[in-house]
Amino acid sequence: MLRLLNIEFHKLKNNRASRVLSIIYFGLLASIALIAAIKFDIGPIKFHLAQEGIFNFPYIWHFNTFIAALLKFFLLLVIVSMMANEYSYKTLKQNLIDGLSKKEFILSKFYTTIAFSAISTIFVLIVSLILGLIYSDFTEISIIFSGLEYLFGYFIKLVGFFSMGLFFGILIKRSAFAVAGVIVYFFVEFFSYWYFVDKFSQAFADSIYQFLPFKSMWNLIHEPFTRLNAVKSFAKQIGEQVATDYSVKLFDVSIVLIWTAIFIYLSYYLLKKRDL
Repeated sequence: MLRLLNIEFHKLKNNRASRVLSIIYFGLLASIALIAAIKFDIGPIKFHLAQEGIFNFPYIWHFNTFIAALLKFFLLLVIVSMMANEYSYKTLKQNLIDGLSKKEFILSKFYTTIAFSAISTIFVLIVSLILGLIYSDFTEISIIFSGLEYLFGYFIKLVGFFSMGLFFGILIKRSAFAVAGVIVYFFVEFFSYWYFVDKFSQAFADSIYQFLPFKSMWNLIHEPFTRLNAVKSFAKQIGEQVATDYSVKLFDVSIVLIWTAIFIYLSYYLLKKRDL
């Protein structure tokens, strides 16, 4: 495993575009801290976002992983270009000539997606800890570490998403078209979901789409905003109900892991059957 990872990181180290995209991605993750600086002071309206409890433990784990997951498309570009470059620079054929099997080649890519997901998760963990220790009203050890399930959900979401990107990279071979393929599929799933909601009901649409890739990944970490007291109070005033179960469910984790296995298997199948 370490040998395969070394091969992949050596390739990435020499790829300027991948380095730039990775720096941008982790820079954006770090910029979550800038949310704390958002203030509104317009006459009688005074609002400081950090004082609304978004950086309180354990809520911060939910909020930060949700926001960080929205930025994952930047690393998708790295994953897809990592695969597309193998065809463009003929390194895939060279790796196979040098004795790497097709199974090892796919595993090296999969291990890289896991490594990127793990590094991103650890980065979010560190940023969240720092922000929480600065702004949280609750700093007891038991409270600080009571919401780490969201980090696990975030990690699984990234692994599943990057595995999908790896599959599209092998399927289409060109990074720009592969990313476009992922985006097109996202919109197909998104708009068809709302068609089912409009035609039947949201409960019916959810019962079907919870098994599809993007919806199952979305279900891992539900939106955190309706957990805020200000939002709950407003919803109560207008007679609306908000969700009460925001936990990371094993059922949703299982669906994403199954899709991850499917994408990796299909990637290997394509590579095995394709004439290089």
